[in-house]
Amino acid sequence: MRGSAAGGRPRPTIFDHDPGSLRATCEQADMPGYVADQVLGWVYGHGVTTPEGMTNIATRHRERLADLVPLSSGSVLEHQSASDGTQKLLIGWPGRGGLPVLGQSGSGGESECVMIPAATRRTGCLSSQVGCPVGCRFCASGIGGLDGNLTAGQIVEQAFRLGHLGVGRLTNVVFMGMGEPLANAGAVVAAIRTINAPWGLGIGVRRITVSTVGLPAGIRKLTEFELPVKLALSLHAPNDEIRRQLIPWAEYATIAELLDACDGYFRKTGREITLEYLLLRRVNDRVTHAEELATLARRLRATVNLIRYNEVRGLPYDRPTTADVLAFQATLRRRGVRAHIRASRGRDIAAACGQLRHERVSDSNSPPASASTITRSSDGDMS
Repeated sequence: MRGSAAGGRPRPTIFDHDPGSLRATCEQADMPGYVADQVLGWVYGHGVTTPEGMTNIATRHRERLADLVPLSSGSVLEHQSASDGTQKLLIGWPGRGGLPVLGQSGSGGESECVMIPAATRRTGCLSSQVGCPVGCRFCASGIGGLDGNLTAGQIVEQAFRLGHLGVGRLTNVVFMGMGEPLANAGAVVAAIRTINAPWGLGIGVRRITVSTVGLPAGIRKLTEFELPVKLALSLHAPNDEIRRQLIPWAEYATIAELLDACDGYFRKTGREITLEYLLLRRVNDRVTHAEELATLARRLRATVNLIRYNEVRGLPYDRPTTADVLAFQATLRRRGVRAHIRASRGRDIAAACGQLRHERVSDSNSPPASASTITRSSDGDMS
């Protein structure tokens, strides 16, 4: 295999490197260290991911680059475009980071990422794992459990690909895709450094959000991270009883413990916490639930993002009515809580995290979607 490391696993790609590690790699291969800066400039500054396109690098060095440092890892298996401009990629990661080789174990190493455009921003929603260990009852990501962690390079590569879909570079990044980011914290924080770095994607820390289902120890560890990103807590319930019904990991931490950890993050970083609250019809969307949630939100002075459920095939939950969502928001606002209803995006392409992968696995014999909404690729081309 080109670029293989010992044991048959591929070498780290360009997206796994920072300037220091890439300079060391180049120098070990008898190339000048400045070639590393040139390569990073071509990749992140110009979107060039082929050695042939790096025209200011000596030919003899370009010939070595592909074997020395692979310039990509994953392959785009599906590319969907929604009527509202949302775009979603299903990416296969063969044999990297401890993941299974595609086709050898269920769906293989496949993850999703989404680009969500708005008037002044283009937000990349990134995955941190293949599958998810949490197993939230309403979520497609955790169906089948966890297949493996993504590497930092694979996380960065998602952001890179989303920023080169023809609609302009990403302005914001949210870790709200497949997986629990704090269960793969080492790779996530390494990826954030590259996403934030001036030599990388150059996205400011105020435009990067880590969303967690709630690991108090992980939140406290994130508090010590040198880059004070935004923190969102996926609460999804107003009390511990309902939360344990929806989120298996709620058995390990109470809401009070989570709020204590979040309060510590706010006091250390000055970043206001966001509470993510998924509304499930007749489960957690009653006015009485809103009154309980208001008490929790006011304790943190947190903003609440209300999210209307996107139905997942095979799961027993329904989307709430518009009237119930508005009544829920109005109750929070009457109690002095800033509450926003997140616009549903990409519903015509199953844009909720894990849906595309889940539907690809569970219904592989169904007719393909129309060519106007899905572009398929197997060669990993980033163009």
